[in-house]
Amino acid sequence: MFKKSFLGGKNEERVIEKIKKHIKILYTACETFKSALEKQDIEKMLTVSDLEREGDIVRREVLSNIYEGAFLPFIRPNICKFVEIMDNVLDELKNAAQVYDMGLKLDKDIRTDCIEIAHLNLNMCEMLSITFEALCEGQDLREKMLVIRIYEKKVDEMKLDLVKKLMGREIKTFWEGKVLSDFISYLSNISDIIEDASDYLQILNISIR
Repeated sequence: MFKKSFLGGKNEERVIEKIKKHIKILYTACETFKSALEKQDIEKMLTVSDLEREGDIVRREVLSNIYEGAFLPFIRPNICKFVEIMDNVLDELKNAAQVYDMGLKLDKDIRTDCIEIAHLNLNMCEMLSITFEALCEGQDLREKMLVIRIYEKKVDEMKLDLVKKLMGREIKTFWEGKVLSDFISYLSNISDIIEDASDYLQILNISIR
């Protein structure tokens, strides 16, 4: 019953494979961002925008296949919403990478915390991929979603600590402060959006049973 209502036929399988490709691009973008931040490698950081464009192409293909008739009508909106949210994660990652390229200076203490957040974002992407595979296999998603929520809570705590650290530091110009604030906001928002994406997997899981 599960496979009949969710996987259906070849059109559905094609969409599922493209969604898996979209998640893989997102994982690669998060991994690239973390590595570039660790090595302070601007050239590598700029490739995050290329991955965002690649993800956008896959998103359009998925939506096009769905509008052509893949999946039962009551499932389509939730799948479209899931894919759009994943694309929002790529947008936020690209924004963080572009701000970093604006000459952002991070002292050692702040950079260490930002790398840890990037690491947690990467772990969340991996868990989102595992959760999607579990959905396709008709498995229970609750434990995997709990792990994603634990990661998100950890990022929230780290963002609060980062803000407290920054409040005690001298900022020389308005734009220096704005760029730093934007970078931390983009970086920490990624975990919120991934959690939203996992919520839609649970909605899908309930709706197809």
